[in-house]
Amino acid sequence: MTLVGRDSEVARLSAMIHAVRDHGAALVLQGEAGIGKSALLARAAATARTAGLRVLTMAGTEAEAHLPFGGLHQMLYPVHDAFGLLPAGQQAALRAALGLSDETVPDAFLVGFAVLNLLAELADTTPTLIVAEDAHWLDAATADVLSFLARRLESEPILLLAAVRTGAGVTRWTGAGLPELTVRPLSDAAAADLLGQSKAGLTPPERHRLLAEAAGNPLALIELPAAVAATRGTLAAPWLPLTDRLERAFVDRAAGLPPDTLAALQVAALNDGAALAEIEDATAALTGHPVGAEALRPAVDARLVEIDDDRLTFRHPLIRSAVHQNAGPARRRDVHQALAGVLTTDPDRRTWHLASAADRPDETVAAALEAVAARAQRRGGAATAVAALDRAARLSPDPWRRADRLLRAADAGVDLGRTEVVDRLLGAARELDLTAGQRARAAWIGAAFDDGMRDRETDATTLAGLAGETAAAGDLDLGVRILWSAALRCFWSEPGPDARRRIVAVAEGLPLDPHDARLLAILAYAAPIDRGAVVIERSREVLAQPLPDPRAVRLLGSAAVLVGSFDVALAQSAASLTGLRTQGRLQLLARALAAQAWSAVHLVDLAVAIPAAQEASDLAEETGQPYLLGLIRASQAKLAALRGDFDGARRLAGEAERRGLPVGARPVLATAQHARALAALGEGDHAEALERLLRLHDPGDPSYQPALRCHTIGDLADAAAHAGRAELIAPVIAEMERAAARTPSPSLHDGLRLARALLGDDPSAYEDALAQDLDRRPFTRARAELAYGEWLRRRRRVAESRQPLRAARDAFDALGAVPWGDRARRELRAAGERSGQRAAAATDRLTAHEFQIAQLAAQGLTNRDIGKRLYISHRTVGAHLAKIFPKIGVTSRVQLREALEG
Repeated sequence: MTLVGRDSEVARLSAMIHAVRDHGAALVLQGEAGIGKSALLARAAATARTAGLRVLTMAGTEAEAHLPFGGLHQMLYPVHDAFGLLPAGQQAALRAALGLSDETVPDAFLVGFAVLNLLAELADTTPTLIVAEDAHWLDAATADVLSFLARRLESEPILLLAAVRTGAGVTRWTGAGLPELTVRPLSDAAAADLLGQSKAGLTPPERHRLLAEAAGNPLALIELPAAVAATRGTLAAPWLPLTDRLERAFVDRAAGLPPDTLAALQVAALNDGAALAEIEDATAALTGHPVGAEALRPAVDARLVEIDDDRLTFRHPLIRSAVHQNAGPARRRDVHQALAGVLTTDPDRRTWHLASAADRPDETVAAALEAVAARAQRRGGAATAVAALDRAARLSPDPWRRADRLLRAADAGVDLGRTEVVDRLLGAARELDLTAGQRARAAWIGAAFDDGMRDRETDATTLAGLAGETAAAGDLDLGVRILWSAALRCFWSEPGPDARRRIVAVAEGLPLDPHDARLLAILAYAAPIDRGAVVIERSREVLAQPLPDPRAVRLLGSAAVLVGSFDVALAQSAASLTGLRTQGRLQLLARALAAQAWSAVHLVDLAVAIPAAQEASDLAEETGQPYLLGLIRASQAKLAALRGDFDGARRLAGEAERRGLPVGARPVLATAQHARALAALGEGDHAEALERLLRLHDPGDPSYQPALRCHTIGDLADAAAHAGRAELIAPVIAEMERAAARTPSPSLHDGLRLARALLGDDPSAYEDALAQDLDRRPFTRARAELAYGEWLRRRRRVAESRQPLRAARDAFDALGAVPWGDRARRELRAAGERSGQRAAAATDRLTAHEFQIAQLAAQGLTNRDIGKRLYISHRTVGAHLAKIFPKIGVTSRVQLREALEG
């Protein structure tokens, strides 16, 4: 098959196919309708088959876009016998997604991971090419899986090619960050060459006109010559856009077909399936007499459709669109009614056709659409659920039901991350006479995006009131969810003390178990100081018992961050990870890892902080959580400062601030400011560190965050003491002392003990700081030892100073806190003792990704186990290990474990 004028595109695709055994890739082909994307994909598929690859295909159509995982079903049906290669949980997820079982589909990311593992297993024997035609029309669930897959193919013998029409609007492929190939119009010479292959007998003027109008579009150059010849001798047609011209040409071609053929073609155009038997049966219902496959022969001869065994496909989407549009509204309703009549064994598809056939409100059809939405949600089809509820609302005779369905559609739309869809649905709902409960739901849904950061209308106090009203009306679960939204605003923004007190009052008035993890999280976020003791004590009681729900464990870990129990936050965030991974809840997994990373950075536990921050960053970006990503970047900035990478700290802090400043995301800005202060401390610029840290305690500064500022007191005192400006922080220390009287926060009390020592001249303050149980907070102990050693040396007790300074140096070196270790060495040198340089650790030689994989391999996990943990394939794990071993000079996993432990 020769493609005129496409040598460079064909060469690129061929090179990717022939390289797939060494590494995988994904490529998105973009271009206007008819530009030749499908021809390139067909050529790629033929090349792949010749090269011995397995080729799996799918094609999106507008008519099937509402069928969740419909595209995935097309792709995987030829290999469904291989599902048994998967672990039981992944196999169950995949079968549920494809409608092969009645189980509820877990998180879509688990389905994506199952697909990745299935294809990786199959690729062990045969490399695979995946071809997705008209990917802009694939159902959202399939598009999400392909997007997940595309980012994980680097080490797999798998190639994904997807074709997307330019101007198709916002799709999962828009701005996906995948490599792209723009398929451009043919050159003048290539266009003339292609047109020269036409047998329409065009005159020179006709050739000139057609070349000008086609503008290098191959489909136009192939299809329009016959139309031009057919209109020869008539008045020139008015100018139309190229796509309209093509559709008009296809309409004209279809108009000459026999009536039964045209009817069958109309049925095929509106059908959300391609089975020939369905088309024949529905055409018979439409025409009132039997219509067999022979009736479609004229459409095949006219090169409008192709029939392969028992399936009919249109030769180009524009043909389908042309037939669809030309049928007219009344005829389309009749066709949909005929299709509904033959789809008696497929209730979802039958309901969609009944809905399309309806021209007035119909509660029976609306209720059936509700059932479709419920089944779609069980199968992970949020987009289908939104569409079904939206259509059900429009068919609802009763205004209350219409509003309820619109609100439920908007609620489901939040999961899609489509603000424009949610805004449209809420706007339609608000035009109705809503009940108080419905107004509450509308307000809460509108505030649900990005933890409320983009919502400027619904404040935390209003949400708290709505939560109380909703719970009092009998919907406790919705009331708690609304109140949690209000509490999150106390983290991301600063609603003020009155709003915080209102949230606490509503929370404590709800009929919830006092140990409910949701309640404890709300209290921690809304009142981390005033309810800190309650949260810490009740959390201890809850955690004394096993918690089966990883979401509850995650909430307790998150709450522990706010109240300053970082060792608890570390442990509980870690405890939630396995369950969240198993369930494929990647959005919550990103949040759990972010809390784990934030806590580990504060405790300077690099072995946890480095991989947790990296994975959290990857997942936050993949799951579309921009402000969480900003917070993670700020945590990575603190991590860089603690490791002595001051330029990296400032770069990451700047990135975090660029994400947080436009919306005033206070925890992002506070953490970034803290990172800059730590970098300044590490460089010995105590004045800058002091200035930055004071901003965290100024209620008028955007970096002010009431909970997180409590964890900076030790750094604040360190900067003030060494800058000789203790008087500047006296009001802050006094305020924090009052706060400490109301909460047992370990972090706050640790900071104040260090501050008392640094800012006073009493050795008992150092003794008090060092007398605490700090086994789980070694950085805190090392800082107290460093401060004590410095105090002793300044008082010429040089011999006594060496022991705490040595202990501090060794602890800092073990922790990887390079600037603090260097500072202890300088103090020891001033005390007359020299120190050797810190030996490089594995964390210094490996990237964050590599360090995480190395840790898991050292624990004895197989490549497949590691892949399952990290949502990558075993082959990708192997590729990383092949780089890791030489970097740290080992040849086995046993040596790897020893290197990491050393």
